[in-house]
Amino acid sequence: MSKEKDKKEIFELVSKYYLKYHCKENSFCPGDKISYSGRTYDDKEILNLVDSALDFWLTSGKYCLEFEEKLANYLNVKYCSLVNSGSSANLLAFMALTSPLLGERQIKRKDEVITVAAGFPTTVSPIINYGAVPVFVDITLPTYNIDVNQLEMALTDKTKAVMLAHTLGNPFNIKIVKSFCIKNNLWLIEDNCDALGSEYIVNGQIKKTGTFGDIGTSSFYPPHHITMGEGGAVYTNNSILHKIMISLRDWGRDCICNSGQDNLCKNRFSRKYGELPLGYDHKYVYSHFGYNLKATEMQAAIGLAQLDKLDKFTEVRKSNFSYLYENLSSLTDYLILPEKELESNPSWFGFLITLRKENERGKLIEYLESNNIQTRMLFASNMILHPCFDELRECGEGFRVIGDLKNTNEVLKNSFWIGVAPTINNDMLEFIVETFKQFFELNKQEGFAPNSGVTQQQ
Repeated sequence: MSKEKDKKEIFELVSKYYLKYHCKENSFCPGDKISYSGRTYDDKEILNLVDSALDFWLTSGKYCLEFEEKLANYLNVKYCSLVNSGSSANLLAFMALTSPLLGERQIKRKDEVITVAAGFPTTVSPIINYGAVPVFVDITLPTYNIDVNQLEMALTDKTKAVMLAHTLGNPFNIKIVKSFCIKNNLWLIEDNCDALGSEYIVNGQIKKTGTFGDIGTSSFYPPHHITMGEGGAVYTNNSILHKIMISLRDWGRDCICNSGQDNLCKNRFSRKYGELPLGYDHKYVYSHFGYNLKATEMQAAIGLAQLDKLDKFTEVRKSNFSYLYENLSSLTDYLILPEKELESNPSWFGFLITLRKENERGKLIEYLESNNIQTRMLFASNMILHPCFDELRECGEGFRVIGDLKNTNEVLKNSFWIGVAPTINNDMLEFIVETFKQFFELNKQEGFAPNSGVTQQQ
């Protein structure tokens, strides 16, 4: 049999295997676990994975290049580079701004970067690891995004960039943040890891989040909008930043040849670099202190099949969010429900809730979890209170805080979120709403009074 015939036979067996062992009806009975997110896939992902395994090109190759091109087209950006995680994407995005190739705009140690403390640690950790200074401003409720009124207060002559995430898929106020960055000649990194598919409107133009700033990042960890197991991406319209990020991703190499490719520039042995001898092999010239953050063919193969489903996933997430919002609105005496940013069309990652009465979150979460409804904090909630900040807090150096982070601390004490993923069906949504209502009905007699404590702020 020919190679193609053998492959066809294997693929037919794989599809049958999927139908027998993976393709299960998404039914629900009360007591079944409702995870906040998870994998949604069919035989296409497994077929792609097997195809890449049969090729046995173990590092980045044709599938990676095709994924990069396809995601770039989806986002309508010029350049996209696949990496091994969303955290690596954030690292790469920030470290690109420290390159000497950027001249006066290069971020140096002790320079400042405006961000928020309410979010995921790897939006902040690259800043600290490099030796720059994160400047934390507060957020607003119920969007849970940056309070843009504090941007000017955070600005100093050391400020070089703004690095922010779109909280659980809800775009921050891009119009004001982008204008602030342009006015002050600052870089803007959009951590788009929880927001792939979200949109924002500026001057009547609709664009995908992650494409307004200088660099956008994505994560493809299983709970996210699409997955490839582990994986991430950085994207930009800036050719210099793209060149820097490719170098940093691939060990710091100056050479731009892909894996398995030699002498694309036709000058492999004819130029002089740094203090190296003339003609030193360009494949082994290093212009940055880089990493190895590349993804594999197997990851990209899965991701390609997932990209074809992204629009459908996005619609389900929006629909699930709307259902929860509409059916929990009767509980707004007790709960602050999430609100989208003006001029935005979120692809929601989760449904973020704040209890109006302080110090009652634990009771509600315990009730939900006892009914197998999975809950999550807003990640770090307030990053500067975590053990990793102990030394920085003790010495009083390495970061700055604007104001008292009042809303950030409200989230720390009183907020949590539940899922809206495509894995959550209508029966699950009904059960979630009913469980919330049961909780407040049961607790009325215990003095769980509405309209006390936290107030909603715009």
